[in-house]
Amino acid sequence: MAKRSILHMLDPMTNNSPFDINMALDCDFDVLMPYSNVTLDSVHGLTQDAIFSRGPKGVKKTGIFIGGRDIGVAVDMLNSAKKAMVPPFEVSVFADPSGAFTTAAALVACVEKELKNKHNKKLKDCKALVFGGTGPVGIATGVIASLAGAETILVDHISAEAADNLATEYNRRFDSHLTGAAATYDEDKIKLLEGVDLVFCTAKAGIQILSPEVLNTVRQLKVVGDVNAVPPAGIAGVQMNDFGAPLTHASNADNAVAVGPLAVGNIKYKVQHALLCSMLTADKPVYLDFRAAFEKATEILKDK
Repeated sequence: MAKRSILHMLDPMTNNSPFDINMALDCDFDVLMPYSNVTLDSVHGLTQDAIFSRGPKGVKKTGIFIGGRDIGVAVDMLNSAKKAMVPPFEVSVFADPSGAFTTAAALVACVEKELKNKHNKKLKDCKALVFGGTGPVGIATGVIASLAGAETILVDHISAEAADNLATEYNRRFDSHLTGAAATYDEDKIKLLEGVDLVFCTAKAGIQILSPEVLNTVRQLKVVGDVNAVPPAGIAGVQMNDFGAPLTHASNADNAVAVGPLAVGNIKYKVQHALLCSMLTADKPVYLDFRAAFEKATEILKDK
């Protein structure tokens, strides 16, 4: 009897994400097994229960997906699962907490594409701000941009100390070079935007971070990306489907361009789908996090 494919979905939160469950089903996993309130200490045992019960042929049809909201915990869980493998009993593992890794990868890759197309520059040539930079998507965005060479600042709405502490933590984890800042008022944002080339907006949905008045002060801005799909736009003037459209409120609107949330979301969906499917099709087990997601996003955008 042929083995059915199984995806074990480990989540530290109370509930597994319906989004991730839908995505996994669309990649043709036969059986999804959600686990909630999973602790880091339990990952090793759960992983070995999964690998030793199916045999060498069965493990090729078995995967582990790690959700949650904390990207540090998710990476720790992925590493714990990887250490629990005993070849040839080894399965693929994909961490994407709150979709942060695939969303951030899509956001940075889309901005990078427009930076090259419109300005013939690379991320390493630029200074970037990440508004909403202390949330999961913001931190992942900052790490990806920093590792690609951009001078990157995580911006918190209230606390520079909180942003600095997170920058320090994730620099230690991933050898990035993030710094932190706070911007509560428009005058704070205007000051931070001086000399900035790129803006990534990953703040809470439905909150406008950069107003027309703030944007009207910028002189050097090249590309902005906004993942907020709930009106108002996080960055004034950014439309849902923008992909290289002029940033109308910027003082240099003839030079600055925007990437909107649906454009980012389209790539995020393709990245998550491709990585989930690769767990069933790869010749060898794969271990997937924000690095694999960014590589896949960049690959997908080469064909657009």
